[in-house]
Amino acid sequence: MAAPIFNLQDITYTLGGRPLLDGASFSLLPGERLCLVGRNGSGKSTLLRIAAGEIQPDDGLRFVQPGLKVHYLPQEPDLSAWPTTYDYVASVLDDLSKYRARSMLAELGLTGDETCSSLSGGEARRCALAQALAAEPDLLLLDEPTNHLDLPCIAWLERELQASHAAMVVISHDRRFLETLCRAVIWLEQGKTQRLDANFSHFETWRDEQIELAERAAHKLDRQIAREEDWMRYGVTARRKRNVRRVAELADLRAKRRDIASRQRGSLNMVANEADNTSKIVIAADHISWAFPDRTLINDLSLKITRGDRLGLCGANGTGKTTLLRLLTGQLTPQQGEVRLSPSLKMVTLDQQRTALEGNRTVVDVLTNGQGEIVEVGTERRHVMGYMKDFLFRPEQARTPVNHLSGGERGRLALACALARPSNLLVLDEPTNDLDLETLDLLQDMLADYAGTVLLVSHDRDFLDRLTTSILVAEGDGQWIDYAGGYSDMLAQRKGNAPKERRLSESNTSEPPSSKPRSVSSKPAAKLSYKEQLELKELPETMEKLGKDVAVCRKALSDPELYSRDPARFEKVTAVLQEVEQRLTDSEERWLELETKRLELEE
Repeated sequence: MAAPIFNLQDITYTLGGRPLLDGASFSLLPGERLCLVGRNGSGKSTLLRIAAGEIQPDDGLRFVQPGLKVHYLPQEPDLSAWPTTYDYVASVLDDLSKYRARSMLAELGLTGDETCSSLSGGEARRCALAQALAAEPDLLLLDEPTNHLDLPCIAWLERELQASHAAMVVISHDRRFLETLCRAVIWLEQGKTQRLDANFSHFETWRDEQIELAERAAHKLDRQIAREEDWMRYGVTARRKRNVRRVAELADLRAKRRDIASRQRGSLNMVANEADNTSKIVIAADHISWAFPDRTLINDLSLKITRGDRLGLCGANGTGKTTLLRLLTGQLTPQQGEVRLSPSLKMVTLDQQRTALEGNRTVVDVLTNGQGEIVEVGTERRHVMGYMKDFLFRPEQARTPVNHLSGGERGRLALACALARPSNLLVLDEPTNDLDLETLDLLQDMLADYAGTVLLVSHDRDFLDRLTTSILVAEGDGQWIDYAGGYSDMLAQRKGNAPKERRLSESNTSEPPSSKPRSVSSKPAAKLSYKEQLELKELPETMEKLGKDVAVCRKALSDPELYSRDPARFEKVTAVLQEVEQRLTDSEERWLELETKRLELEE
């Protein structure tokens, strides 16, 4: 068996006077892919930063195989020290490899000339991913790599990471991403790690079994303490040495139980306050349109949303999801057409920027709107400390400024604010960002029991599958198509083909000029373009040649003495093989895409 290339052993780390990590350990074999999971605040990002060497633990060992190339992708990458996106990506590449910078940026929809200081969250994330992939490291440490990415970009990232030979540790809330990519799970709970050598799809069942075992152990410890306390009160006291030993053992048992109790966290209590709605039709959109001078986002869309519907909006960043959401909820007036809202509509909105959590206000101020210590939860008045506890906030966090909270804590606070208000329409724009898997489960359960209507923008495929009754997909050029069911149902209706949307700028969300939407032709092309026909004709010959090159490289590497005889040639042939295999894969995928398109046009 191969030796580990990376190892963390018995890592301890104290934060704010309490142990955040207490004996956390894991190791990695060459090419191994692990996902690191745990509740928000359990120390996942801290453990990954220790693995990257960015912070030093209080105790424990960190081993990195000599010469191992490690690249860390933080949850919030800082690009401020570089003038352009190309400079940022190229900063980790040598002169011979800098050509990969622009190539990888182009794959992610960037040119390399963007100014780093003006990037949106999604653009900064894509630039950081371009750097991580262009660097071709031996070990990738990825903290929430899918945050701010749209569905086409997530699918592309999955393919890139699957094709990579690097070992990986991934933190993500995206179940489908973890199931596709990772083959083992590291669970961080109460400062300690446990490992499951199976796909992430088995994790939740295994985790519940481990929690049940821990509860049994705690119950057994309680009974043991009770027996020792009974002996202390009524036991024989003649043998002094034995008594001293048992008193010390009882003190150890009590200390162990206090430690378990201090680490145990409460359960999230998430309930939406519902308001009555007497109308069957909640929102009716008739032939609405919206356009910028250079592109159309929505063209002649008609839609009816009825009571109890759960509509998901999907599309690449920049295709108009948030704009459509604002049109449907009356925040914007369409340039053409009309939107009618139910007169009994009571709407609560959770936006992806969490605008309600800006500034230096404390958690209590946000929940009570600065009105003391009472929270209005529907028609009920509750003390803020009790309501905070429902969303897993500790009492000492009451006066914490919101800008000091973690991403997951800010997400829970935003949900706490939104769910306190009565509603019959919930408008959720990327609600899953930064939430841990347990909170996502509870949010899904709450929304499943919610009697009102839900409008949802999300790039979390599993979340869409579990929740939505229909999916509205941006097809590009202002066209939107409604599919019944969840995300997987939409793919099935499209015969497994995800929407092929062009990538657009994310930054242009301001009010457009008063110009009318430009006309958009909905007539499909009758056949492949001349360029596509030529490409389709030449690709088989290209694939055959690349296949021969792959065979030549593999034959050279099959020599068992090549590495000891000529290490430089071994490295060169290996690099060439990887490049040729990638080109062959790209050519095969392009041929399949063109051939499928040709067959569809001929039907």
